[in-house]
Amino acid sequence: MQGNQTADRWREGPAEARAPGRLGVTLVSLAALGVLWIVAATLTADADVLPQPWDLVAPFLQALRSGELLFHLGWTLSRVAWAFVLAMGLGIALGLVMGRFPRVDRWLDPWLVIFLNLPALVLIVLCYLWIGLTETAAIAAVTLNKIPNVATVIREGARALDPGLDAMAGVYRMPRMARLRHVVLPQLAPFITAAARSGVAVIWKIVLVVEFLGRSNGVGFQIHLYFQLFDVAMVLVYAFSFIAVMLAVEWLVLQPWERRVRRWRG
Repeated sequence: MQGNQTADRWREGPAEARAPGRLGVTLVSLAALGVLWIVAATLTADADVLPQPWDLVAPFLQALRSGELLFHLGWTLSRVAWAFVLAMGLGIALGLVMGRFPRVDRWLDPWLVIFLNLPALVLIVLCYLWIGLTETAAIAAVTLNKIPNVATVIREGARALDPGLDAMAGVYRMPRMARLRHVVLPQLAPFITAAARSGVAVIWKIVLVVEFLGRSNGVGFQIHLYFQLFDVAMVLVYAFSFIAVMLAVEWLVLQPWERRVRRWRG
């Protein structure tokens, strides 16, 4: 009887059946990381080098009450959002064109390879030199860093489109926009979600570097400030605060979205 119930749960959905197990493993893994941190801090025995986890509570609450933490988090999140939207929009369009038109792909592929191998730091510095230490330069640098990655993923998705569905759309004379919405985008959805998830993970790291080098606000700017003061506790407070926000975006937005768009595959 118990075996039948387990089989029923598996038929209902392997992901749902294994979710409690995954959650338990995640919690145990995070607890092990916390223990490792405590042991390392104890062996170091110097809060200026590596404070204990509970030593971050007071500076975190102080930064939260003063409004400083939320202010800088807000600036960083706005830059992440702008760069994400621009990089995804331009990258999806470029990747779709390159995947659907081999001649365009042959011309643009060398450009894509060059930008994929161009270090993020070089693009950031060049944007600041060419445009100035402005918000436009910061967002442009992050966007240009991410567009090649998005385009590469979407190009592979466009190459994998089912030609039978495309032929069917042609037989029924579907308008171009209807074909894009009902035939192309559903097939590209898994590739778009993959590009989005990796995009968020990369973009927020580059945004911190951009802020570190040339902005007067944001999490990266604060990390730079406390780095100069050798305040390890506040560096960790800002780092972990932003990591927590991005993990919430990953778990509450991107992962559910990915499961939803993959549902049609059965």
